[in-house]
Amino acid sequence: MLRILLRIAHAIDQFTAWIGKFTAWLVLAMVLIGGWNVVGRYLGRLVGQNLASNGLLEAQWYLFDLVFLLGAAYTLQTNDHVRVDIFYKSLGDRQRAWVNLLGTCLFLLPFCGLVIFYSWESVLNSWQIWETSPDPGGLPRYPIKTMIIVGFVLLILQGIAEGIKNLAIALGHADTEVRD
Repeated sequence: MLRILLRIAHAIDQFTAWIGKFTAWLVLAMVLIGGWNVVGRYLGRLVGQNLASNGLLEAQWYLFDLVFLLGAAYTLQTNDHVRVDIFYKSLGDRQRAWVNLLGTCLFLLPFCGLVIFYSWESVLNSWQIWETSPDPGGLPRYPIKTMIIVGFVLLILQGIAEGIKNLAIALGHADTEVRD
């Protein structure tokens, strides 16, 4: 049974890695749009034409949102999240696995579930009214609000994968890698 669960964790890991690589390209797009917003603002003054727009400014914000929301699962997978490890660093591998497993089950998964639960109505309302930015030339809001749910679903999936891997380590299975 553990072998099957590890295969599932491996599939989730591969999907999360793909999302993480995609998200890295969003950082580049965000920086390019942000750079254009700055250059366009000053260059526009020189030529007497507004070269920046609310739409581009909001696109930069939306890309930042996407990097955060889509990158959270990848950050969890690569163990790059913030950790206060006063005691954690002195624990052995199996003890760390138990701490990670308990943290995933008691904190991460319930928190993600609560975010999705409390975001759901706002996202649905946004879709029902086709919510857009109140600023002239602004972007639609409903797609980016939907990404709140998508991001936390991805975090739940990666949390499940991490939970499976930590369970295997905690039970003494040193080889948690699945080989195809």
